[in-house]
Amino acid sequence: MTAMEFVRSNIVQFSALAFLAMIAVEQIAIRLFHRRGKTPLKDSGVSIAMGFLSEPANAATAFITLGALAAVEPFQIATIPVTWATFLLCFVLDDLRFYVHHRIAHRVRWVWAMHVVHHSSQNYNLPIALRQSWTKHFTGTMMLKIPLVLVGFDPIMVTFCGVLNATYQFFLHTETIDRMPRWYEAIFNTPSHHRVHHGTNPRYLDANYAGTLIIWDRLFGTFEAERADDPPIYGLVKQLDTLNPVTVLTHEYVGIARDASQRDLRWWQRLAYVFAPPGWSHDGSRETTQSIRAAAGFAPDARRRAGSSAVPAE
Repeated sequence: MTAMEFVRSNIVQFSALAFLAMIAVEQIAIRLFHRRGKTPLKDSGVSIAMGFLSEPANAATAFITLGALAAVEPFQIATIPVTWATFLLCFVLDDLRFYVHHRIAHRVRWVWAMHVVHHSSQNYNLPIALRQSWTKHFTGTMMLKIPLVLVGFDPIMVTFCGVLNATYQFFLHTETIDRMPRWYEAIFNTPSHHRVHHGTNPRYLDANYAGTLIIWDRLFGTFEAERADDPPIYGLVKQLDTLNPVTVLTHEYVGIARDASQRDLRWWQRLAYVFAPPGWSHDGSRETTQSIRAAAGFAPDARRRAGSSAVPAE
């Protein structure tokens, strides 16, 4: 198989079957072999349903992203051939693109309104990986793919790399795997690293944004190792105690509209309710992740200074 044949293959259908098979394997591991993990039936059912329904919902609006990539293709500064080497380079650069997107998703409320769907469960298991928003093409962060096309990568390859990255991330959402070998933990995102990302503990907030390669978090000072003395508590800082899919999908958009339409606000305050970090308020009455970390004694740059954070607790 050539690199071009690979990037033009349809892995979505195969992935869907693999996802269901691995969910079944996780169930067996937890229920028969007593491995760590919880998979409440209703919560898992909502996640699986929302995930599979998100495919046609997002496909219906994919023209926004695909159209933008096609529109900038004539302006490429070079034409990079599709080979295995360029595919690997594209994947690494697109993984960096995902890191930037993911970090924005936690720091800009408009994008968080899309991403919060994925964090809304208080459980952590493979079905949670499927709990995805239906509005990803409306947030604007998919436009971060444009530079990859402009430098010369095939838009199809750029899109495929994103799909492959998302497929890898599915397997991170489990408690049944403790840690991978040390060398793997140093380079790649793993279930342990991603459990931290889903944690609401002050230590873990705004950490481990990686898609496939954890090296970006280590490089940019956002890495935090999972600690045995501080196990992750999953969900949201303000938990969403409902399994209503409509509420899960829309509650943050409703909150944005309600906050931005308050009376007697200045225009910049209305904009801030849309684009400032989640938790921002014009009167300082709410908590952001930074203020929560600071109150718990974790400075914003503590991870960069604390070299010990890069060593997992045994």
